[in-house]
Amino acid sequence: MSEAFASWRKLGLVYHQGLAKPWMASHGANPVAGEINGSVVRVYFNTRDADKRSYICWCDVDFSDPLAPKAIAVSDEPVLAPGERGTFDDSGCSMGCFVQNGDETWLYYLGWNLNVTVPWHNSIGLAVRRAGETVFERISQAPVLDRSSYDPLTISYPWVLREGGVWRMWYGSHVRWGGEHEFLHELRYAESPDGMHWQPQRGALHVPMDANEYAPSKPCVVKLGETYHMWYSNRGESYRIYHAVSSDGLTWQRQPQGPALDVSADGWDSQMTCYPCVFEHVGRHYMLYCGNGYGADGFGIAVAEG
Repeated sequence: MSEAFASWRKLGLVYHQGLAKPWMASHGANPVAGEINGSVVRVYFNTRDADKRSYICWCDVDFSDPLAPKAIAVSDEPVLAPGERGTFDDSGCSMGCFVQNGDETWLYYLGWNLNVTVPWHNSIGLAVRRAGETVFERISQAPVLDRSSYDPLTISYPWVLREGGVWRMWYGSHVRWGGEHEFLHELRYAESPDGMHWQPQRGALHVPMDANEYAPSKPCVVKLGETYHMWYSNRGESYRIYHAVSSDGLTWQRQPQGPALDVSADGWDSQMTCYPCVFEHVGRHYMLYCGNGYGADGFGIAVAEG
C-alpha cells in the first residue's frame, strides 16, 4: 500500500453550483485540474442546462492557503458546448482529461446521445485548444472512440497518458443493460500511436471488486516512479471512490480494500463520493471529487495525508 495516500483529509465544497447562467442551471461535475499559475489552479468541469445537457467550463481555485482552497472566478462562457443536432455529443459533453501535445492542449471528453430503447449512448470525443486560445475546437463531428466488437453497447469517461510513442487510454464500457437505469460496467484499456486512432484491447482490466459492486467508472491514472495509481468511482449501494495500484497499468490491486474516500456523516457528500481527479500542487496531492447527485451541489477537494 502507498503510505502517501493512506488517508485523505476533506477540505470541503469549493465550487458551489448555482450561478444564474442558462448553461449552468445545475451541477458542477467531473472536475479535472488544468493549468496552474502560481497558487491558482484552473479546474475544468461540466454543468447542465435546463434540458440536462452538459457543458464544459472552468473555475479558478486559489490555493494560497493549501488547506483552505477557495473558488475565485468562473468562466463567462463554456469552453465546449453540446454538438450539432444528430452528432454523437448533441445531448452534452462531459470532462475526461487533458494531454499536452506540443503547444496544443488535447481534451478527451465524453459525448452524450439520448436513446429510445436504453437511456443513453456515450462515445469519446477529442477537442483541441491551440496556443493563445481559450476555447476548444472539435477535431471532427465524429468520436475518436465509439462502439465496436470490443465495446458493443456504450463507452465512458476516458483518461489518457502519453508514454513515449504510445498513447494509453483507460475508459469504461457497458457489458449489459438491465432495467431502465440498471447496467453492468467494466474498466477497459486502449492504445494509440497518435492519440487519434485507438485500438481497444480485448477484455476488462483486472480491477478487484466486492460481490455487490457493479459499475467501476471515471478512472484517473497517475504514474509515480514505476507505479501506476488509479482512483475511480465504483457503485455498490451507491458510489464510493477507490484506489488501486499497478506495475503495468493493466492488472490492479486495490489499496486499501475499502473506499479511499468514503461519505461524510452529513452534508453534500453524505450519500456518495464520485468522479475523482488526483493532482500534485506545491508538494501536496489533492483530490477533486463530487458528492451527492453526481455533483448536484458542485465539487469539493481533499488532500492526501501520509
